[in-house]
This record gives sequence, structure tokens and C-alpha cells, in this order.
Amino acid sequence: MSDVNFRQHTLSNGLQIVAECNARAYSTGLAYFVKTGSRDETPEVSGVSHFLEHMVFKGTPTRTAEQVNQELDAIGSQSNAFTSEEQTVYYCAVLPEYQLNALELLSDILRPLLRQDDFDTEKQVILEEIAKYDDQPPFGAHEKALAYHFQNHPLGKSVLGTRESVGALTRDQMLEYFNRRYSAGNIVLAMAGNVDFDAVIAQLESQVGQWENYDTQRATPRAKPNSGFYSIEKPSAHQQYIIQICNGPAAEDDNRYASRLLGLIFGDESNSRLFWELIDTGKAEYAVVEPSEYQGTGIFMSYLSCQPENASEIMDAYHSLAVKIQQDGVTTQELELAKSKVCSHIVLRAERAASRMFGIGNNWLQRGEYASVQQSIDRFQKVTVSDIAEVLDKYPLTECTAVAIGPTKIEHK
Repeated sequence: MSDVNFRQHTLSNGLQIVAECNARAYSTGLAYFVKTGSRDETPEVSGVSHFLEHMVFKGTPTRTAEQVNQELDAIGSQSNAFTSEEQTVYYCAVLPEYQLNALELLSDILRPLLRQDDFDTEKQVILEEIAKYDDQPPFGAHEKALAYHFQNHPLGKSVLGTRESVGALTRDQMLEYFNRRYSAGNIVLAMAGNVDFDAVIAQLESQVGQWENYDTQRATPRAKPNSGFYSIEKPSAHQQYIIQICNGPAAEDDNRYASRLLGLIFGDESNSRLFWELIDTGKAEYAVVEPSEYQGTGIFMSYLSCQPENASEIMDAYHSLAVKIQQDGVTTQELELAKSKVCSHIVLRAERAASRMFGIGNNWLQRGEYASVQQSIDRFQKVTVSDIAEVLDKYPLTECTAVAIGPTKIEHK
């Protein structure tokens, strides 16, 4: 790993650049992480972060939308964007010789025109997207579960927004949100792979050094524990979909490593307690548990799907497994297997510059820190059985908000 070194720089306007440079890598990954998402929206502009992500690709003062796409293709890039509760990310993976071209292009689109005509057209695209998610499995269960669990917490807002909020959104509201949230000091450029760091800084000083910086805040309260069961009938569904959420460690909490290992032991897609009890036996088609960490708070989210007639049995079986792991904890063998699984995954992902770029960007945005591959592995290796027990004690898997969507209404204790 001696060929790898971490570089960090902050422009005078507050924009931060972090890079894991490896001169022997065959590719370069780069992404702008904008620290804004659905948790930063007011109810009146719910969905504006995701809508704005679409608008960024609709043209700049120097490029049309067609030119943006053509130039991305011309450098052979693998590029895209996404919006979550906490961030909007614009990313690109290219051959090293095209990294400055890709950087110039991504920097350009981050200052879009936001034309009224494009806004009106794209609004219809977003409204269709909202309708599509309501009409296809799991029929918005994810968003509904988050809303029920978080209630008035900022993380209870839908990333897509609602038909009402997006329908009423104006271009001026979007522009005000853009000016405030796409502030230079609220943006991180993360890079990994074969990076010419000095050339990158020189280009950014010239191209984005004039971006304005505003005081941008984010509330990060810890979510209160919550529980409840909600069953929603969807006659067009063929299966029953059950999503359950309970609280977990936050992005800043040291016990997040233990919680990720707990998630693997209890509900990984293979060789987990849920797998052997629900999938291997044919009772359920899908059964996983995934921890997610946000700034200030976190969750464990379980996804279950099965035939409608099996839904009550599946939920009872899940609850029994949750009670058992709460009471007895995990075994040393389970913990060592989970460590092997997660550490192998870290090493395999590290071979791709784009994968490392996402990890570096997320780490910096959430915690303002850099962790090498070896440091990440070491942190997982240090987790003990008692560390898992502490997580279970603090965040019981039995205290859940559950949403079931399917062709029949479920009565559940």
C-alpha cells in the first residue's frame, strides 16, 4: 500500500478536495458530494434536492444538455448522479488521461442554468417517477416506513417528495435552495485512483474559485425510539412486502462497526440467521437486515417479502429470532465469519477507484476523516462479542416500526 497516499486541500472559498492517490491505478474516480438532501428540505419544497439533481444535467452557460452527454461519452466515462436523505452526488469514472476533462465537465454542470422551460418539462418527469414508485414493488413501503418511524425528525421526509410538494414547487424556490445549499463550503470533491492532485487543484482554483460560500447549517438530532405496525392494502401486489425499522448507531458513533457486523450476522443475504430460518426453508423470498448511518442518528432496516398467506408466520419468526439474539447475543464463530466477510468486501471494493472514491467522500462528508483500507479493516477486526451486546442493549432489534404492503391486510400483534 506504499504507493497510496492521501491528499487534502481547501480552496479559499471553502470547497474541500480529498483524494486517495495511487499512481499505479488504471482509472480515476471523481465525484462532487453536495451536503444536501431530503433532510435539509422544508415541507414546502420536499423533493427539491432530487429535482435539482435532474436539472443539473439540463445545460450550463457554456453547454447544452446534449453537449454534456456527448462529452461524457467522448471521454468514455461511467457517470451518473443520485440523491439521498443527506447528500447529492455527481460522479464519474474515467481513464487517468481524461480526469481533468471529466473534472471540468462536472464542475461546469454544478452551476446549471435552471431554465423555466426545462423546469416545467422535468417536473412532469419527476411526477411520473413518483407515480412509478407507488405503482411498482414495494409500492413506497421504504418511504412510508421511514415517515412512520421518524415522524417529525428531518430524516422522515421522502427523497422524491410528494405529488403535491413537487407539483407546487416553483423555479424560484429551487433557485433559492440551490444558492443556499450548493454553497462552495457545503461541497466536497472526492477522488481516488490515478490522480494528478496538483493539476486538479490548479484547475479548480481557476474554474470554481469564484463559487460563493454561504453559512449552511444542518440539524442532526438523534431520533427517538419508535414502534408500531401499519398494514396497507395494495390489490395489484402479488407478494407481501414488510419493512421494519429500529434505531441504530449514528455516522459519528464508534459502535457503527459492531452494528454492521451485527447486521451481517442477523440478516445478510447469505449465511445469516434470517437466511437459514426464512430463505433456506422457503418461507420467504427475501429477508435482509441493513444498518444505515446518518449524521446524528442511525437505523437498522429489514426487508422481507413472501407469499401473502405466509406473512404473519414470517413476522412471528422474525420476531422470535430478534428476541433470541437480544437475549443470547452472537457467538464468537458468527463474529469471526462476519469479520472475514466484511474485510474481504473492503479489499475487493478497494481495487476499483470509483468504489474507493465513494468511501472516501462519504467518510469525509459525514465525519471529516480519512480511513485507509487497512485502518478500516483494523476497526472491524477489533470488534468483540461484548461490543455487539452493547449495540443490542442500546438499540434493541425487537423495537421496530413495521409497514406491510400487499394484497391483503395483515392483523399483527
